[in-house]
Amino acid sequence: MPTKPTKEIDSVAIRFTGDSRDGMQLTGTKFTEATALAGNDLSTLPDFPAEIRAPPGTLAGVSGFQIHFSSHDIRTPADQPDVLVAFNPAALRANVEDLRPGGMLILNGDAFHQKALQRAGYEEDPLPVLRGRFQVVEIPFTRLNREALADLNLSQRDADRCKNFFALGLMYWLYNRPVESTLRWLETRFKGAVLEANVRVVKAGHAFGETTELFAAS
Repeated sequence: MPTKPTKEIDSVAIRFTGDSRDGMQLTGTKFTEATALAGNDLSTLPDFPAEIRAPPGTLAGVSGFQIHFSSHDIRTPADQPDVLVAFNPAALRANVEDLRPGGMLILNGDAFHQKALQRAGYEEDPLPVLRGRFQVVEIPFTRLNREALADLNLSQRDADRCKNFFALGLMYWLYNRPVESTLRWLETRFKGAVLEANVRVVKAGHAFGETTELFAAS
């Protein structure tokens, strides 16, 4: 397989956003640990939801985690993220105006259906307009995660709880972060099918990055 082109960047700020049940704080924490182990300086900013038990998919339940990292000194988590990972329309609406012009917007395409858009307060699909402002990358995280776990004895609800680790694996590939520390942590936290599921989707997300043509460079 031909080697994909790579792009060297001075620094980057990434914001992970989703529902309070989507594991954004954990995703951001694991990415932070991997970044520290890679030898980068960094600054983080967790953003907790206004209501811990807010109705799913609403603005009040949006959770986020931002990390700014570089090979040189970093003193702030950055005012504007360069990359926004949004797991649902509410996360998009609550955060998209912070994304720098021309920044990358990575979306869970499976979550952008009419009911979810309405729950987030959108009267129409915002993506046609956003494609003119940002680099929009739609990825069916929910479907790809379920396919990776199809042969495991897990309920759909339990399987869907792993999709944040699929996204994490993808971001590890995109920014050349080591995955080993996360895999070791999973082995200390889970057992059986749940451990297998989380390890599998981290690797599946990383492999998806290797094979997809959605990114011009890594």
